[in-house]
Amino acid sequence: MSAAKPPIILVVEDDNIVRMLIVDVLEELEYEVLEADGSEQAILHLENDSQIVDLMMTDVGLPIMNGRELAIYARGLRPDLPILFASGYAESIEVPEGMHVIGKPFSIDQLRDKVKGILG
Repeated sequence: MSAAKPPIILVVEDDNIVRMLIVDVLEELEYEVLEADGSEQAILHLENDSQIVDLMMTDVGLPIMNGRELAIYARGLRPDLPILFASGYAESIEVPEGMHVIGKPFSIDQLRDKVKGILG
């Protein structure tokens, strides 16, 4: 009997150190992680029909196309994709239905609980 395939999370974060930390935590929690340093890389993953993405976690403050714009674009391609915004201004962010927010800085436990809550 084979083990269930772990959920795949696309992490979009332009700060290399922050992205690396998030990826490390998610991989330790046994998720499969795709990395993008901005919206352009994220879009390449999202437009690849053969690439499964179970959750997109994106920084709100991205250059060129911000996290909200990326989320709208992603939902145009994948209407049911859960989206988790990470922001230092979480309390002031309004997110559309079916989208979630986690405040920066967040602990490993907060990230784990939020992701598990979204993915079930």
